[in-house]
Amino acid sequence: MGLLGELLLLPLAPARGVFWVTEQVVEAAEQEYVAQLQRELVALERELLAGGISEEEFDRREDEILDLLEEFDRGVAG
Repeated sequence: MGLLGELLLLPLAPARGVFWVTEQVVEAAEQEYVAQLQRELVALERELLAGGISEEEFDRREDEILDLLEEFDRGVAG
């Protein structure tokens, strides 16, 4: 974009800045959500290995978490 284009868009700079910040906040929240689900999977596996839950309980809860990750992926990609 040339100098003229930049000058014409200058009044929109605050709105573009707010949009950019909003995108960054949403992206950080999405990354934290995925990281939290991954931590839950690791904790679940530890609980299974320690004998705290049955294989069936592990499978059920693992499926729930994996379903959430799939829904998230579809929402982000869609």
